[in-house]
Amino acid sequence: MNSTYSLSPGNVSMLISMPHNGEQIPKNIAETMTNKGSMVSDTDWYINKLYDFAKAMGIYILAPKYSRYVIDLNRNPSGEVLYTGENNTELCPTTAFDSSPLYLDNKEPTAKEITYRIKHYWHPYHNALKNTLIELKQKHGKVVLLDAHSILSHVPRFFEGKLPDFNFGSADGASCDNALLESIQRINFNPYNCVYNKRFKGGYITRAYGDPKNNIHAIQLELSQDTYMDETNGHYNEIKAAQVKKHLRNVVECLVNFSQQ
Repeated sequence: MNSTYSLSPGNVSMLISMPHNGEQIPKNIAETMTNKGSMVSDTDWYINKLYDFAKAMGIYILAPKYSRYVIDLNRNPSGEVLYTGENNTELCPTTAFDSSPLYLDNKEPTAKEITYRIKHYWHPYHNALKNTLIELKQKHGKVVLLDAHSILSHVPRFFEGKLPDFNFGSADGASCDNALLESIQRINFNPYNCVYNKRFKGGYITRAYGDPKNNIHAIQLELSQDTYMDETNGHYNEIKAAQVKKHLRNVVECLVNFSQQ
């Protein structure tokens, strides 16, 4: 176990990864950041709370302790962009989603600092992710990875208008068997809307670890924060959350069932 992440073990062949759930920033990094940076505004807020039912279902859960502002665990360490021709944030972001600076003048991370963060934050998380998938594959012969995310319903930097509620991504079908997507599509998501492989097709984790030919099936869910938060003040809305969690549970149960087929 590493101090930069937490891994909750389970007993079924499914892992939920929450790479943008962390909120901590090491003191030496925080001292170089703007007030905006210290607010970690672009966190995937309350993802652990939304999926709190999963542990009792025997699902493995992996989550970082540190913010995506320290390093984005869902980006390629080479710096390769996720979406060609679109607006992308970096491996070590220098601006927030609203394009405001995260660092004080001349305090952005250097190449040496980025290399340090890759070693001490990125690799430990991905080693845990990779090793857990290997362990589950060896034990069960088949494994499902859900990369769980959320984002504000309006982020003009990345998409026009309001984001759909449930945004599933499978790298255009490359990261999981089509039968898995079809089983999700049979779920009744009313009153929410749901899209597949649109603006969010899956990040680095989905693309790097999904290997359906080898019975490792990965899918990303980008959930609109409007489904469970009061976005104006950032507060968790218990009434909203209780409703959307019913559908999240249906999704997770669908994935568990697929892992056992």
